[in-house]
Amino acid sequence: MTKVIVRNGNVDGALRMVKQRNAKDGSLKKVRERQEGYMKPGVKNRLAKKEAIKNARRNNRNYN
Repeated sequence: MTKVIVRNGNVDGALRMVKQRNAKDGSLKKVRERQEGYMKPGVKNRLAKKEAIKNARRNNRNYN
């Protein structure tokens, strides 16, 4: 579970930090995947391949 300290009553900044940390560790994505229920193996493979392509493009963009 993500914990964030609210400093000087800055709740907006703390909320932004929570959202950033959740996006970084992928916890919200995991919850959404579990809510969808069963996924056929072919569909799961297709999504994994699509995600791998997206990550490869992102990594290549950062190095160039």
